Amino acid sequence: MVREASGSRDGSPRLLREINDRAAIEAMLRRGALTRAELEAAIGLSKPATVSLLARLEKAGMVRRGELRGGNRGPAAQMWSVNGDLAHVAGVSLVPDEVDVVIADITGEIRVQHRSALPSGAGAPEAFAEAVVEAAGRVGLHSDQLAKVVVGAQGGVDPATGHLGFAPHLPGWEGFDVPGRLREALGTDVLVDNDVNLVALVEMTTGRARDVRDFVLVWLGDGLGAAVVIDRVLHRGATGGAGEIDWIRVPDRARQDTGVDRTGDRLGRLLSYRSINKLARAHGIKARNAVAAVQAARAGGADGRAFLTDLARRIATGVAGVVSVLDPELVLLTAEIAQVGGPELTDLVTAELHRLVVPRTPVEPAQCTDDAVRAGALQVALGLAREQVFGLPVTAVGVRSVPHEEQSRPGAGVQQGTEEEAR
Repeated sequence: MVREASGSRDGSPRLLREINDRAAIEAMLRRGALTRAELEAAIGLSKPATVSLLARLEKAGMVRRGELRGGNRGPAAQMWSVNGDLAHVAGVSLVPDEVDVVIADITGEIRVQHRSALPSGAGAPEAFAEAVVEAAGRVGLHSDQLAKVVVGAQGGVDPATGHLGFAPHLPGWEGFDVPGRLREALGTDVLVDNDVNLVALVEMTTGRARDVRDFVLVWLGDGLGAAVVIDRVLHRGATGGAGEIDWIRVPDRARQDTGVDRTGDRLGRLLSYRSINKLARAHGIKARNAVAAVQAARAGGADGRAFLTDLARRIATGVAGVVSVLDPELVLLTAEIAQVGGPELTDLVTAELHRLVVPRTPVEPAQCTDDAVRAGALQVALGLAREQVFGLPVTAVGVRSVPHEEQSRPGAGVQQGTEEEAR
């Protein structure tokens, strides 16, 4: 129950109005359009206080009236929602040859999605900016009207210099302050983060890691990477290179010989699409590419099983060092190889990992979708914009640090009695 309160000596009526306003905004952002009665139930205020709150927020342009909802009895109820036009943000996925942009209003409603090819080399940042400008223009905005632009890239941004490191696969993006260059080109605030970090963020909020405090997400795609989450905060490292397991040198524990130096090779090279396909061919599995080879192996009998086991040995060898140091609650596998490998590959990686390390860390497939990088970028952008516009708190990764039970508890964070007094 929300405690009835009276005014205090520290200017609390205004403070409590702000607390209640934020609680109402947050309820509508989380649940969508609400009637007055539904908002009362969500935040725990009385009817007069809620009426006053809605009038105040409508006058300030924070909320707006929607359509009427009819009922079986009595008059139709007025719907209320957050004014989405208060701010717009962009979430962007950057890969070597393409930029994928999504623009949403502050409620999270998608306004436009836009993909554009990128040139390789010095002109890539300019082409990137043009793609964002074009996407914004499709909804009648200039790029400087975007409250936040968050970019997921295959590399790590050094917080001291803004340089994008660990990204030789992104020619034209190294050697300069990437966020600074993009801010100048777009005229707005730009944040650049590692793409796998953003996928981990999606897993934390809507995927398998929703109730996990410490986990490692391993990206097994055309390029290798990992994200490390400790106490529900992404660990980026001193230079932005945390999770860059592509570059560690490990022995090749695959039983089938593919000509790899057995004393050690770069993990990213051992798990490249070319190397995976070569390993498949050594096991008698011929396919057009690595993804097809893994898919074929699941129905390939003994040869397929032997190939998947060798592939699991390579994956587990790379993951073992991370697990030994961090002892996480969970390891998640994601991207194309993990998706097509399915539970068979995940189970084999688990078995091989447990042969190498003491912790019995479970290994599971991630739930994220193909556009998870862009979705994570958008989620961070929305969190930062909502902090700026509404004063809603965000954590270091753009997610409110509020337990699930508190988020769903009616009246959480709301002060009741002084709403009428503060009016």
